[in-house]
Amino acid sequence: MQTMAIQIQDDYVNDFINYVNNHSDGITITKDKNLEYDPYFYERQKQLQLDLEEVESEKAEMISHNDLWNNINNHLKSVK
Repeated sequence: MQTMAIQIQDDYVNDFINYVNNHSDGITITKDKNLEYDPYFYERQKQLQLDLEEVESEKAEMISHNDLWNNINNHLKSVK
């Protein structure tokens, strides 16, 4: 079995579901709650996993807590 994502125009959803229900026993339609709440859920999940792997493998450049807050404070001063 394979899983696919299909984008359907809002005004065609009912016709599409009826067509699938009438023409194929091998297709199951389900809504993915993750995509309902966030259309970029899986892209964000993939990027988060890559970022985590970089941190754990020490490939990501880390800065100290103090440097982080100094950067934030400098940015805020420059925006005023």
